[in-house]
Amino acid sequence: MRDFTGRVAVVTGAASGIGRALAERFAREGMKVALSDIEEGALQQAAAEMRTAGHHVLAVRTDVTDAASVEALARDTLAAFGAVHIVCNNAGVVASERFRRVWEYALEDWQWGLGVNLWGVIHGVRTFVPTLLAQGDEGHVVNTASIAGLISGSGSPVYGAAKHAVVRLTEALYASLREMGARIGASVLCPGLVQTNIYRSERNRPAHLRHEGAGKESPVDAAAEKIPAGGLTPEEVADQVIQAIRSDRFYVITTSAFDDVIRSRSDDILARRNPVFPGLLDLAQRDSRIR
Repeated sequence: MRDFTGRVAVVTGAASGIGRALAERFAREGMKVALSDIEEGALQQAAAEMRTAGHHVLAVRTDVTDAASVEALARDTLAAFGAVHIVCNNAGVVASERFRRVWEYALEDWQWGLGVNLWGVIHGVRTFVPTLLAQGDEGHVVNTASIAGLISGSGSPVYGAAKHAVVRLTEALYASLREMGARIGASVLCPGLVQTNIYRSERNRPAHLRHEGAGKESPVDAAAEKIPAGGLTPEEVADQVIQAIRSDRFYVITTSAFDDVIRSRSDDILARRNPVFPGLLDLAQRDSRIR
């Protein structure tokens, strides 16, 4: 898909970070954009600022963990714009307890993390892909995973498990569309460190999934929050996504800093040998040094 002018994009998690940058970039390409986010105030502010800049946007508060809410987003977008061409299932969260051991996470952490990071993508695919296919026009789906979906280790297991699943889900989507000869492309976005506020996700944790430890940060957590400052800007990531859609590229890996780690993991699997995983902070720090 090369010509974006007059087309329609839907972006979840669009009130800030990568989602906001994607929405603004699509708008500058001449697209109409449906912005969705669970954070109502930030969503309306983003929409107002984009309208002031002369862009044609729709703001729809959406809880991506809820299938009915995502279906309502689709209905509202079609009612406002008449079609959908690009869908970015981008909403994501990171629990503050990201340095706990895998068995120490509360059920609420799993339910929230998988609900947004995995089920949000599932709901987006199930809701929008049939519409894209029925239109018979060109289109593209971008699912936001993470470098955490390509590497492994002890850190952030809830987030990592969801992102590994998003990579696999998107590979299945890509393969199915190719087998059908559909005019719909698919990409999986695997960012390294990006200058966003995703480490402040606890502000959006729903009340029924809070627990005694939720939101309490360790000294390691606090130190990790400073690391994304050395990462890419959301705008740089959005540029890479635009290029991937235009060139029909599936894997959108925003940094080369983890190539040796991805290769080592693959080699360990093929050699049937036990893995040796690098520490999470080591991985984060290397991404702030290498582009």
